[in-house]
Amino acid sequence: MQYKNRITIILVLFINLFCNLQAQFPVKSSNPWKDDYSDIASTENYKSWGTYNVHDPAVLRVGDTYYMYSTDAIFHKRRVAGEKRPDVKIGNIQVRSSKDLVNWTFEGWAFDSIPQEAKEWVLTHADNKGATNIWAPYPVHYHDKFRLYYSVSAFGLQTSYIGLAESESPLGPWKLKGAVVKTKRGDRMNAIDPSIITDATSGKMWMHYGSYFGGLYVVELNPETGFPIATDDQGQFVATRAHIRKDNIEAPEIIYNPALKKYFLFTSYDPLMTTYNVRVGRADQPEGPFLDFFGKDLRDTINHYPILTHPYQFKNHPGWAGTGHCGVFANVKGDFFMAHQSRLSPENQLMVLHVREIKWTADGWPVVSPERYAGDIDKLIDKKSIPGNWEIIRIQDAKTDRKLEFGQILWGEGQLRPTEINASQTVEFLKNGKMNGSDGRWKFDVKKGLTLALKNETISHLVVYRGHDWENETKTILFTGLDKNGCSVWGKKIR
Repeated sequence: MQYKNRITIILVLFINLFCNLQAQFPVKSSNPWKDDYSDIASTENYKSWGTYNVHDPAVLRVGDTYYMYSTDAIFHKRRVAGEKRPDVKIGNIQVRSSKDLVNWTFEGWAFDSIPQEAKEWVLTHADNKGATNIWAPYPVHYHDKFRLYYSVSAFGLQTSYIGLAESESPLGPWKLKGAVVKTKRGDRMNAIDPSIITDATSGKMWMHYGSYFGGLYVVELNPETGFPIATDDQGQFVATRAHIRKDNIEAPEIIYNPALKKYFLFTSYDPLMTTYNVRVGRADQPEGPFLDFFGKDLRDTINHYPILTHPYQFKNHPGWAGTGHCGVFANVKGDFFMAHQSRLSPENQLMVLHVREIKWTADGWPVVSPERYAGDIDKLIDKKSIPGNWEIIRIQDAKTDRKLEFGQILWGEGQLRPTEINASQTVEFLKNGKMNGSDGRWKFDVKKGLTLALKNETISHLVVYRGHDWENETKTILFTGLDKNGCSVWGKKIR
């Protein structure tokens, strides 16, 4: 009997020791896929693209499956002249699906060709220029139909067309229904980048859209048809930024958070190949007015906060640029995620999908994970987990002065400058609450999160959770939140 008791005790001790070792983070964990896909970027490898060649993603969940629709942007080491393949629909909308938000299957292209009505509108009003691609699709599931909104335009002109197609399946085939909003030279707005929201109380449906030309707009739609209630209605002004004639704002993405009973309008600032970054405002109604972190109306001609993403670089990695044009969506549990394009530095030509968890601050602002989502790691964080070495990034506005054309960089200036990227700093969190490498202290509370008391400010309510460290291929502990300036603060434990 004593022998059996000893065996039992040894087994319990071994199990406890094993569990404690397993609970220590970071622990080695391979990345789901590599970042450099230049060897399979060309069209003959399209079935292997998965998270590659993703630009302007929008995501729709149908049951347990996520469908992603995106601009047909493809990296080419060298473009093959006159390349034609019957199964490749160059210039059309890319479609992907996933069950886990990590592994994506490339399903093909939504359309066989650019819709003729859209093409004719753009070419007729843009001196026969443009209409070579479909931009920024947006999916909607309404009753028994699937709707796909899309944009056709001419670069550098507000000659644009937002169209609508319908299908009985998220994978098509799609039936073209016609124009939703059209713009031309002389109009204040630009008909690209649609995003649709339904008022949770009234059932009214709204479309946000727009870009560099005149800012962002919102127009009311007829839910039954998907078209504006008033014929030729271009909507009302909803957001802009400072120096609109030079600096870019585009890619509105509108969501509703039922727990907060607020509508959140995500926007993208700056050139898409370099300092592209995501901001957000919130409102009580889907049509606005939207207020920023400091209570300023997004229609005010200032730059707005908070900043959620920006080009960044953790150690052991070349870093990422172009972290903008996001799609925001919820899983079946109601947890929100952000999908956006990112461009692999230093060349910033390869376009890789990033899916990030969205967390919510104590005062109701969305913040995003510093790392890409690689599956759930559902373990509690306690105070004992915090001490160790951390990499911390303070997201800041880029300090830059570039020559821009319609809010975009000129070709040949696609690499980031040192002042345009947010690099990490290594800080050791000591068990006594002090921070080596920073003049400050840390404090952790399971309910209130992590607090960093620094020399000139205190950053409170940082959300702490477990996630994947892509740069070091480990599972680890992460944090995210906002500082007093409305800038994201990111951290990951490295030792």
